[in-house]
Amino acid sequence: MSQGATIDLAGKFAAFSDHWRPRVAARLNGQDVRLVKVQGVFPWHSHADAEEMFLVWKGAFRVEFRDRIETLGAGQFIVVPRGVEHRTAADEEAEVLIFEPSEVVNTGDAPASEFTAPQGQTV
Repeated sequence: MSQGATIDLAGKFAAFSDHWRPRVAARLNGQDVRLVKVQGVFPWHSHADAEEMFLVWKGAFRVEFRDRIETLGAGQFIVVPRGVEHRTAADEEAEVLIFEPSEVVNTGDAPASEFTAPQGQTV
């Protein structure tokens, strides 16, 4: 991860293969730009103190709320408001950029599990 350098998203995504393990591609203003490959269904959770933005780079991705489901394709994004319970899902592998404060744990208020990613992994 190099500040002030061009980032090749295709190359960065090609550098890892595991699912639900966000990698930090850049940091700015206390925020991380995280890259993640997703497939399957992530646990329900919320983040009391932070919004999350999900931008789909490749594939199809769902953000499920208790009252609706938003389905996104490549080039689309959604902002999940702070404190709103949600889960994410993809039937086939998708590649997603996440924009959120650096201290945010990916599983939010859900109990630690195999979905809880190590903090600060870079790509």
